[in-house]
Amino acid sequence: MTTIGKLYLLPVPLGPDADPTTVLPDTVARSIEFIDYYIVENEKTARRFIKAILPTKKQPELKLFTLNKRTESSEHSGFIQPCLEGKNVGLMSEAGCPGVADPGAAIVKLAHEKGIQVVPLVGPSSILLAIMASGMNGQSFAFNGYLPIEKGEKKSALKNFEQLSHSKNQSQLFIETPYRNNKLLEDVLNTLQPSTHLCIAADITLPTEYIKTKTVAQWKKEKTDLHNRPCIFIIHKFN
Repeated sequence: MTTIGKLYLLPVPLGPDADPTTVLPDTVARSIEFIDYYIVENEKTARRFIKAILPTKKQPELKLFTLNKRTESSEHSGFIQPCLEGKNVGLMSEAGCPGVADPGAAIVKLAHEKGIQVVPLVGPSSILLAIMASGMNGQSFAFNGYLPIEKGEKKSALKNFEQLSHSKNQSQLFIETPYRNNKLLEDVLNTLQPSTHLCIAADITLPTEYIKTKTVAQWKKEKTDLHNRPCIFIIHKFN
């Protein structure tokens, strides 16, 4: 009887300028040493990461499956088939921890359905690092992903999050496509109440890391350029 392999959730740095040896534990490199099958968002960046963290790994022996927004769900079973054949498979995101705000969640769900053991490894999560550094409510918070693009819907969502933070004492986190960060910040400052707190956490763990929490009124006095910088936004209207 074939022993079922495991699905390893392999964290990666939060940006290309981060040194993987300073933000990832040794267990990541040790796991990559015995894994030859990988599910990744981008093969080029995945191979670059593997080479950086474990230069001795023989690249020609690696088998990489691509999982992104263009991947059909019908392909997912094939990605974890090696596990059912006794081989270990590694799942990577493009940044941070796989399965969190990441298409890899569908693979993890399927692995559980197939009886495959899922092994999460420790690594940087921009969501947790941002809430840690924000000074907001680390006991009750919600990650809301991307806001609506349509201006009216976005304004409504922001007001709803502001109300939730006030009524439930729950910090509200969200993100935006990096090239639209400055527009989102403009909408946030024009929509929320002056006393509401806003944390901007940009380039977390990178040399250009920028994390500040101020009221909306204070942010309006400060010029901030977030263009093409990975950001986490957190709002909280305190009682």
